Amino acid sequence: MVDSLRRSIEWYAHEVRGPIDAALDRYTQLGDGCPARLLEAIRYSLLSPGKRLRPMLVVMAAEACGGTADAALPAAVAVEMVHTYSLVHDDLPAMDDDDLRRGRPTCHKAFDEATAILVGDALLALAFETLARDLHPPALAAKCCAILARAAGASELVGGQADDLAGVAAHAGVEALESIHRRKTGAMFLASLELGARIGGGDGRQRAALDVYGRKLGLAFQITDDLLDVAGSTEALGKRAGKDSEQGKLTFPGVLGADESRRRAEQLIDEACQALAPLAPRAEGLDVLARYVLERNH
Repeated sequence: MVDSLRRSIEWYAHEVRGPIDAALDRYTQLGDGCPARLLEAIRYSLLSPGKRLRPMLVVMAAEACGGTADAALPAAVAVEMVHTYSLVHDDLPAMDDDDLRRGRPTCHKAFDEATAILVGDALLALAFETLARDLHPPALAAKCCAILARAAGASELVGGQADDLAGVAAHAGVEALESIHRRKTGAMFLASLELGARIGGGDGRQRAALDVYGRKLGLAFQITDDLLDVAGSTEALGKRAGKDSEQGKLTFPGVLGADESRRRAEQLIDEACQALAPLAPRAEGLDVLARYVLERNH
């Protein structure tokens, strides 16, 4: 089952992630005006090897709703820019203070702290420039800008990160932990799916199905991430293993135990895949991606 799943996700990664990586390369050919060192650091961070789950969700959701991958690429690129900005800033000494990301030195280690801050600033701005300029008609571009801005803002991604840094979950238990990760991780999953659905022309029923799928998937992804932090290796993860426990952060295995965390993740993925019924048979890629999230080892 696992081998078959990996073969499937490898096929989708080749078909979907390949064009995404090519588009990321094109969009960071910034030309005159961008200082060479800043450009190098932007490309170092954005083009580093990654799973590209969020942009893949954009493309797959668009296709599941009857749209095309080409039409969804600007939004897919924008989502990955916002995600990468958040990682670059999260890794900073004042935040999570990480030295390793995606198997390479973090941006502030490879360059310097000030450059890393500017990389995040530049990627955030470039994401919204990409949406506003390259999505059509203008009303769709405006809607997509609003969707992504909310997901990346103070009530969602940034708010979740603020509570995580403040150690809110460590004092309040599993409900607070889920609240943090619904914002810090889940909001960008939901935004990716909504962007794809809007671009693909999805109707209300399809968007509602993707919303349920995204909520289940986002939480399962974080539970799996916590399990990997406990049991995985630094080499496999591409980032420092055991970091959360070292920093005294509350995790799902810490609250529920590893076995119950694994069971909950499996249940969430099953429910996520069941939610895709209104989109069948065009949602096969989303089904495969969800099951990969459960079985991944990095």
